[in-house]
Amino acid sequence: MIEGLSHITFVVSDLERSARLIVEVLGGEQVHARPGDRFFVAGGLWLALVEGERPPGLSYDHVAFKVPPGALDGYRRRVEALGLEVTQSRPRVPGEGDSLYFHDWDGHLFELHTGTLEERLAAYRAKP
Repeated sequence: MIEGLSHITFVVSDLERSARLIVEVLGGEQVHARPGDRFFVAGGLWLALVEGERPPGLSYDHVAFKVPPGALDGYRRRVEALGLEVTQSRPRVPGEGDSLYFHDWDGHLFELHTGTLEERLAAYRAKP
């Protein structure tokens, strides 16, 4: 059995630009830098950026970060200030939380989500 999440790594085409997303949108702190990679801590998570080739196509594979209820408008402004486009959210069951989705410049999908697993399971149980 795994012990938990170790880290999340994104392969990015422009290391400096992607580092701005981690710092300016997610509030991350850079803890390591060398040519070709950067490490950050954001919300207690270890995030790694490695410079390389852009992955082909877009996918729904994503990383979701927990944010407080009522904070999505502020995050939307931060994302749009970086020139990124917010993606349409999937249909939601009332009570499961709200989300803001956006792709970075390299096609990675990020989700900022206000709910918890417990809230989502309760919403699914209550759904007729």
